[in-house]
Amino acid sequence: MITTVEIFPSERQKLFDRLTVRLETAYNLSRKIVSFQANKEEPIYRWFKYKEGFSSALVKYFLTEYSTKPGKILDPFAGVGTTLFAGQELGWQSYGIEILPIGAFVMQTRQALNVIDIEKLKTITKKFWADLSILKDYNTHINHISITKDAFPVETEEYLNKYLSYSSGIKDKYIETILKFAAFTVLEEISYTRKDGQYLRWDYRSKRDLSGKPFDKGKILTFEEAIKSKLNQIIQDLSPSQTTSLFEQFENRNIEKQTVNIIEGSCLEELRKFESDFFDLIITSPPYCNRYDYTRTYALELVFLGYDNDQVRNLRQSMLSCTVENKEKIEYLRQLYASIRQNGTFEKIVEVYNGSNAMTEVNAILAELNKLEKLNNSNIARMVKNYFLELCFVIYEMARITKSGGYCIMVNDNVRYGGEEIPVDLILSEFAENFGFNINKIFVLPKGKGNSSQQMGNYGRTEVRKCVYLWQKR
Repeated sequence: MITTVEIFPSERQKLFDRLTVRLETAYNLSRKIVSFQANKEEPIYRWFKYKEGFSSALVKYFLTEYSTKPGKILDPFAGVGTTLFAGQELGWQSYGIEILPIGAFVMQTRQALNVIDIEKLKTITKKFWADLSILKDYNTHINHISITKDAFPVETEEYLNKYLSYSSGIKDKYIETILKFAAFTVLEEISYTRKDGQYLRWDYRSKRDLSGKPFDKGKILTFEEAIKSKLNQIIQDLSPSQTTSLFEQFENRNIEKQTVNIIEGSCLEELRKFESDFFDLIITSPPYCNRYDYTRTYALELVFLGYDNDQVRNLRQSMLSCTVENKEKIEYLRQLYASIRQNGTFEKIVEVYNGSNAMTEVNAILAELNKLEKLNNSNIARMVKNYFLELCFVIYEMARITKSGGYCIMVNDNVRYGGEEIPVDLILSEFAENFGFNINKIFVLPKGKGNSSQQMGNYGRTEVRKCVYLWQKR
């Protein structure tokens, strides 16, 4: 007798079947436009390559396509402020929340650029190296943490410390900010390190005991070479002949520039402080669920800004759970909502999370893969579970503070672990639907993202979707 087995579609497939009509290949949204690549012609992005962002061209496209007039715009994961400053150029009143001090410092620098005296900056840069060379007493020292110790050649670090002391003595605070920013942007060039995905890769010439094949990052610039080149680049880009083409290429001079409001902190805490129906539009890109730890890749920049071991560790735990080191925040969130007498809201959000069959399926599959030791890190299952739970709270708050008819645009990538694709786009859109958004479109980039070499070896070459979600408040 032949036994037949009835095959049921998975919960992820059911969700895909329901939302497939919302998926639309967007041939006008290339990876270059969606990523930071399209920003390279704008000075701030050429000076400091912050790869964890999208392009200002993308922001301006959605602002002009989906709004008839400027209003209030928010980016709860502001990064280095692409949404904020692109919005400002088009007359929007911009708000951004950013927990990583790197982004906050870059945004503060960009604000300083609006009021800087370029001639005074030129005068100082002409003589700063001569002043630096004779400087004997300096009181500024970078205090390294364990993952940055011995990152610079001894002479380089000495000049870097002298330069920071010299800069802090400049009476013009805007110029001091620019001088400090110039050094901030060359830290990788003058160090033994290179940013490499989830961590810093160390050159074989460093003092570190390194395992595996020696890595050669190529020429390591002296501090003098790097800082002079960077300051020259900044001054050239700020000169009047360059300003129009680089800073104001999209700007309408008839539009009055509005305020850019930078809020330093976690969006899990800061979003709930806004009144309901406050924003006309939200454009954002949260950290992806890809294990990247920005407190490690930007460790040099963090110690440059004065962060110590404990502060970096606390920062890592405060950020959205996208690394295997993040601990659960559920009790923290429970207490957070209880403190504002929103216990019912907390329960409602958790109920939406638990009510997602696709999410439940993903958690169950990853738990099983963990038991079978088929995940290359036992904390991946916890990370994925908490990533979606925390974003569920973020999406609830974004829906609450968006005006009826307003839009939320989110950039994110799907991911794959243990050969199992996790449809980030569909699950987050399902959350959004439950909180009062309509899923207008899920724009799918023509070219997706390939899986890692390790996963290709085990499961073959496959692509996961890279998407831009367009949600509209009911």
